[in-house]
Amino acid sequence: MKKRKISLAEMLRRLEEKKLTHESLARDEKDRTWTLNVKRGVAAAFELSWDELSDDAKELGVLLSLFALAPIPWSLVESVETGKNIEQLEGSRVELKDLHLLQGKDSYQLHQLIREFFQLKQAKFNQVVEELKRNFCKVMVEIAKDIPDISTLQQINNVTAAIPHIAEVANNLIQYVSDDDLIWSFLGNARFYKGQGLYDKAAPWYNQCIKITQKRLGEEHPDVAQSLNNLAVLYRLQGKYSEAEPLYIQSLALRRKLLGEEHPDVATSLNNLAVLYSFQSRYSEAEPFYIQSLALRRKLLGEEHPDVAETLHNLAGVYNLQGRYSEAEPFAIQALALYRKLLGYEHPFVAQSLNNLALIYSFQSKYSEAEPLLIEALALTRKMLGDEHPDVAQTLNNLALLYNYQGRYSEAEPLYIQALELKRKLLGNEHPDVATNLNNLAYLYRDQGRYSEAEPLFIQALALRRKLLGDEHLDVAHSLKNLAALYCDQGRYSEAEALYIQALDIFERRLGADHPNSVTVRQNLADLRDRLPPNPE
Repeated sequence: MKKRKISLAEMLRRLEEKKLTHESLARDEKDRTWTLNVKRGVAAAFELSWDELSDDAKELGVLLSLFALAPIPWSLVESVETGKNIEQLEGSRVELKDLHLLQGKDSYQLHQLIREFFQLKQAKFNQVVEELKRNFCKVMVEIAKDIPDISTLQQINNVTAAIPHIAEVANNLIQYVSDDDLIWSFLGNARFYKGQGLYDKAAPWYNQCIKITQKRLGEEHPDVAQSLNNLAVLYRLQGKYSEAEPLYIQSLALRRKLLGEEHPDVATSLNNLAVLYSFQSRYSEAEPFYIQSLALRRKLLGEEHPDVAETLHNLAGVYNLQGRYSEAEPFAIQALALYRKLLGYEHPFVAQSLNNLALIYSFQSKYSEAEPLLIEALALTRKMLGDEHPDVAQTLNNLALLYNYQGRYSEAEPLYIQALELKRKLLGNEHPDVATNLNNLAYLYRDQGRYSEAEPLFIQALALRRKLLGDEHLDVAHSLKNLAALYCDQGRYSEAEALYIQALDIFERRLGADHPNSVTVRQNLADLRDRLPPNPE
């Protein structure tokens, strides 16, 4: 049906009759009277356009007002169940565009005032709007569910346009989401940012998820346990180990109580708590949790499952950190083979597994085996996650470490510097990984005899590790040992002796007197004392 054109006289008459006011258009400004009159006119003009719309087009306007104030892909609009067919939706879209209420082509942006105007009109479609809100939330929740815990660049690009609308559900429409789906709008946003290494942006979503689930579902619910676990994982990635631990413990206890001892979520909690203990150098506590998790995952999920590969990968890592290379290597090989079989050769978990195995080879001086794995891991991580991601920084560090071991200093130095800059940018200046990079770069300078450059970096790394990890952490012992070695190189034996004594004490208490680290530092201390002048009698 052809639309009737409105004459200038008719429009003026209607504007005089309507004089529509809108709360959002009536804010105080310098000339309130002038501003209010102008804005009344704008709102009245919207009202004139509204009167020209068919009922279907009005419903579409109301539906669009449910979306966030951000570009709206038309494909998302079509995904919402409206009771209208494609032809009806298309006709309504044309009406809105003809009246300049909607702008765009495949993606549309409502002006803020038009969006607010459409929101005011929701009351005229009360029953319809309630159903539209539920259907809109269902679509956004399903998109959120498809966002993986670690997202590739392609996956991030595919979902980016939907993120503000998923956030709109979490922030303003959560009452229309079912209990079963309650966590997903929060979790989807959190995963979107976490997958890019943007941990600070992910944290509010995880925190909000805990509050909402506890409020609606109660303190004892599996989704509460999952939400606690998710925030703990993020804290661990941020290096906030003391904040992560009680959340992991609470989540594990809750899952055991609600789900029983033999449940995949319990196995996940055991694995995650073990990861945290590994980062805290609490290896004797981590190992039994890994073993329990692996046995449980194999029993419940079978031998060929990504979760089984994850625990194999982690168990290899904790053995590697303890110098138990012959035990670590087969687990790392199994994990890599299983990830490749289940996830394909191009996946972030495959890149992490390549890194893990390469480190095991590096520590055993199997450099020719380690290097191609690290080069492959770096290329794969950059391809999948982009150049600015914590996993890229970690791989740069590992490759630099390998080159350092081989005396390839000119190749190692720029990689260490890149890794350090990237970790500072992504994780902040106070993070355990930053301390590790400072230590490693200092080690490189010491190996080259660049003592004046090495010393301040060693001192920064030691201070940061003590602050973040505590005085008893093995990384603190390594920093003490490295700084002592530097002082020995400079003939500063009395300063070195005190540091070696502190390092040896930590190693022997944490790892035992027969551990290679303890043996090495004890020999270093003995060699140092042979150089000291005899005490005068």
